[in-house]
Amino acid sequence: MEEYRTTLKIAAFLLEYPDAAWWDELPEYRAAVEELKTPQSRDVFLDLIDYIEQVGRKDYEREYVRKFDFSQNTNLYLTTHNRTDFGKQSNEMHDYKQLFLDNGYDLQKELPDYLPAVLELAATVEPVQAKKILETARGKIELLRERFIEAKLPQVFLLDIILAQLSTLEVIK
Repeated sequence: MEEYRTTLKIAAFLLEYPDAAWWDELPEYRAAVEELKTPQSRDVFLDLIDYIEQVGRKDYEREYVRKFDFSQNTNLYLTTHNRTDFGKQSNEMHDYKQLFLDNGYDLQKELPDYLPAVLELAATVEPVQAKKILETARGKIELLRERFIEAKLPQVFLLDIILAQLSTLEVIK
């Protein structure tokens, strides 16, 4: 059951901006992936890491910015999708912020609806609480998954892994 923590941390890492420190840590994450017991997750992570390394540092960074920073449809901020009601978006942002505060964390560098931050939070808490956190984000992750499919992004498989982790955690009462 504790494998969910490692799996969520790896997914969060692979969705983060690939700065110099990220590239330095990539071999460590590859090693962690190779230790996973779930073959489907391990294979998806390794395939994505292979893809990233094949594309190369400069091209992958450009691709990342284009896909996630400059695209309204595929950015990683969960409250920005389907923004027609800014009051609702503000309430959702508050709810994400409260998730962090309720679990003893306060973000200083990221907005609380940033998917990698939400995943890292879920990876640090007990399974019952991780389930609640992921359940809060489920609808947004599912929407983002559909948009990743439309955009033909290989990171869609990371979202499948995240949703599978939620299914695994759902057996917990």
